Amino acid sequence: MTDYLLVDISNSYTKLAFASITRLSAPARIATAKLSSGVVTGFLRRQKVWKIVVSSVVPEKKTAILKAARKVEVLWLDSTLKLGIGIDYPKPKSIGADRLANAVAVTELYGFPAIVVDFGTAVTFDIISRHREYIGGVIAPGLEAMTNFLYQRTALLPKISLKEPRRAIGKSTIEAMLSGAVIGYRGLVREILARIRAEQFPRKKLYVVATGGYARLIGGQLPEIGAIRPHLTLEGLRIVANLN
Repeated sequence: MTDYLLVDISNSYTKLAFASITRLSAPARIATAKLSSGVVTGFLRRQKVWKIVVSSVVPEKKTAILKAARKVEVLWLDSTLKLGIGIDYPKPKSIGADRLANAVAVTELYGFPAIVVDFGTAVTFDIISRHREYIGGVIAPGLEAMTNFLYQRTALLPKISLKEPRRAIGKSTIEAMLSGAVIGYRGLVREILARIRAEQFPRKKLYVVATGGYARLIGGQLPEIGAIRPHLTLEGLRIVANLN
């Protein structure tokens, strides 16, 4: 019997993975719009688990999980659980479950103080202090949101597939958009990291870990980012499940 089914429900995509106490299996990814009780039941038929562990930023998907779970215990990640970190934040209940999962995972797997940069629908920066406490973060538009906005709001700019531009100066509309998106986005990430470091961690050793869909594309070329961990949020769910 596998220990857990981990479910990370974000605005665009949901990741599901079976996990033991010590490790994850390869996750599956589906569009959150398609997440239903039938989908979750299908996963539960594949392997028996004794706990479903959920991080969700989409409240209307709660019934899909509960309907599929039946007699299996469901653990919803929030600030009231044992997390292995403190929280120094005015309204702990307002922190997104995915952001808490990332904070838990980076502290356990890498150390602290730390910053997690999660390249999802939004790009989020979450900060863990030298006292092992979640202290807040930054939210900026996601890379896809920015490029889709250009496509939707201009008559002549096309929808583009994001990849590394060959050069900074584009020789076509698509090349110019790629350069603006990818190189420009690295500038955004670099500046935010620099300001966080200057404000909170001058001259201190700091773990900076990237996760999420565009972590490799953007973070792979940024020396400020020390590690790329694609499934950090799910790792956080596994760790929280062990603590609770």
